[in-house]
Amino acid sequence: MRKNFSIFFIVLAFILSYSVFFSYTMINRAFAETTVSDNTEQVKTLSKSSILIDAESGTVISAHNENAAYPIASMCKIMTLLLCFESVDSGAISFEDSVVVSETAAGMGGSQVFLEAGAEYTVNELLKSITVASANDACVAMAETLCGSEDLFVEKMNEKAKSLGMNGTVFVNCTGLPKSGQHSSAKDVSKMFSELIKHQDYFRFSTIWMDEIKHPQGRITEISNTNKLVRHYKGCDGGKTGYTSEAGHCLCASAKRDGLRLISVVISAPDSKTRFKEVSSMFNYGFASYESKTVLDGNSPLDFTVSVKGGKKAELALIVERSVKVLNKKNEKRSFEFDFIPDKELKAPVYKNDAIGVLDIYENGIKIDSVAVKAAEDIKSKTYFDVLSDIMGKWALVS
Repeated sequence: MRKNFSIFFIVLAFILSYSVFFSYTMINRAFAETTVSDNTEQVKTLSKSSILIDAESGTVISAHNENAAYPIASMCKIMTLLLCFESVDSGAISFEDSVVVSETAAGMGGSQVFLEAGAEYTVNELLKSITVASANDACVAMAETLCGSEDLFVEKMNEKAKSLGMNGTVFVNCTGLPKSGQHSSAKDVSKMFSELIKHQDYFRFSTIWMDEIKHPQGRITEISNTNKLVRHYKGCDGGKTGYTSEAGHCLCASAKRDGLRLISVVISAPDSKTRFKEVSSMFNYGFASYESKTVLDGNSPLDFTVSVKGGKKAELALIVERSVKVLNKKNEKRSFEFDFIPDKELKAPVYKNDAIGVLDIYENGIKIDSVAVKAAEDIKSKTYFDVLSDIMGKWALVS
């Protein structure tokens, strides 16, 4: 009897433990399914957080825990580079400008190109050092040049993050070196990298595989790209790695094939090999499943014209201010509708690139984009002789 009683409790314990395990598994499965929206697929990753987006539209293709806040190590340098390239484009600095390196910058440690305190380097060399070699010393040298101190530069970083809608991000330094309070998310990293790659000069540096930094005294520091996908993944032309024991292995990268540009981010991969593998896997999925569909070509006239009063030509050719593209699943057919809204009745003269109106783009009755419409040509006003010629022409027809 005692033996049967013991067997009964063993079986009961097994059933209870299985029930707990089954419930735990179902809860985890339900949570995993709700971390991604209904319209977003998920490429499985071991990293704590990941995201794959279309760079053109910002459309999320795959995401896992993408809004969670984590340390991102040297991926912070994406924002540092963004502010630097904005300063170049605004004319505040130029690539040829010289920067005197402070003792503070030269002593940063970690990833560096061993800049000499008191020595001069060009902005070009410093940006190359940051982009290719993730150089902390070059980051601080640029921060001090642009804002006077790293602390003031960090204020600018946070202001820019806020303007980009990076609500899960706080910067406390410009390097990503471990410091309390600094964090971001995979989604926010993809946003700031999308902004960085709008600056075409970035790609002059990001595609470098190996190079060297020449110091004023003749010393040379050889550098190689920390983003190995630049060499080993077809189409990859930019990115930023990051690693600290706290942040784990991080990577943000971009690749372009057949007009489709993707951005992929992983945060806290278990090792360096995994971060490159997972970003590559997301790229593979994106390029295999999606394409960039051109809805309107910014280099070709629209297929309709507008009337112009008092012009040498009666109809004006139009062009959109920019190309309009959408992320499209391969082999998926989609249709779009257009609604042109003119600014006003047109009277000659009209000059090429004059603002003419706005073209709204709809899909299934929902507006998906709006683009400015410009004149694709000049149309001069009719002269007295043109008017007289028109009258004579009409008279001849009546006769």
